Amino acid sequence: MENEAANKWLEKLAKEKKGKLKIYIGMSAGVGKSYRMLQEAHNLQNNNINIKVGYIETHKRKETEALVEGLSVIPRRQVFYKGKLLDELDVQSILLLQPQVVIVDELAHTNIPGSKNEKRWQDVLDIIDAGIDVITAINIQHIESINEEVKHITGVEVQERVPDKILQLADEVVNIDLTADELITRLKEGKIYDKSKVEQALTNFFKPERILQLRELALKEVAGQVERKVDYEVTRDKNLRHEKFLACISSSHETAQRIIRKTARLASYYNSSWYVLYVQTNKESADNIPLAAQRHLINNFKNATEAGAEVVQVKSNNVAEAIMQTCVEKGITTVCIGKPHLNLLQVILRTSSFNKLLKELSVNDIDLIILS
Repeated sequence: MENEAANKWLEKLAKEKKGKLKIYIGMSAGVGKSYRMLQEAHNLQNNNINIKVGYIETHKRKETEALVEGLSVIPRRQVFYKGKLLDELDVQSILLLQPQVVIVDELAHTNIPGSKNEKRWQDVLDIIDAGIDVITAINIQHIESINEEVKHITGVEVQERVPDKILQLADEVVNIDLTADELITRLKEGKIYDKSKVEQALTNFFKPERILQLRELALKEVAGQVERKVDYEVTRDKNLRHEKFLACISSSHETAQRIIRKTARLASYYNSSWYVLYVQTNKESADNIPLAAQRHLINNFKNATEAGAEVVQVKSNNVAEAIMQTCVEKGITTVCIGKPHLNLLQVILRTSSFNKLLKELSVNDIDLIILS
């Protein structure tokens, strides 16, 4: 009986053990993320590790396709959608087969409607929860909090994005780096896209100045991840206070999006927990704001939760008091708000409640960041 109980306890511990996550990041398509993952798969297999390819996107690149040979590939789940037969990652097969490690490419991919999860990164979390290690890949432009920076560089808003919390959860983040010249050479040789698309790519996305800026973003992101890992796992002073951020939003959709994204970035940088506070005044009650604004608000709550925040909703006509109360309850160290419409000095002089908030924050040693 004792042995049986011990075995059950060991089984329980084994089930509760989460898998590890390794993410390869690149500045763009074609830098060699999929190629590197397959190389690693062969190395692990040669060392008797049970590794399987759950999903790999070769983009018909001969060098990449050649590396798939000799690896155990889990067949994709085929689904009919709008009259087309489409391939998806077969999460259930991965969970049933229980490999030690699985390769899952295209982390930012949006699943076909009707799938268990909306996004592939959510599939990856399910796989990790089952105790299976995952090696995956993403382009820098798919990271949620730097989406606006990427749009500014490329002129294109990327629709498929991954929340920063996924990078925070990763045990290892590796940058696949190439110079702009090397990447353009690969493009011209037809190693990234079909040769018929090369000229168009060179005049649009693959301009040297754009590649250089995206490369800088990728290098900074991975360097930041390594720095945070050192700070919190190696050299962290336990006497230092742990940062907690509070993003204060209103029903204004675009402003709220910006505040959420920038606060997520700060929280990611400090590897800290963070909250989103929405104070609903009488003016913003369900009866007083349009349905479109309500939908935007709900969407912002969803985006904040996916980015790793805890959403706090409070009904009050005294916004400053509600902010201060939330700061005390949650142990907030930094409050993030949007830039006031009026000149800041005028706001401080004319708005007694805002003035009171500044004093209360100061007394409680809480920083205030006014985001542009």
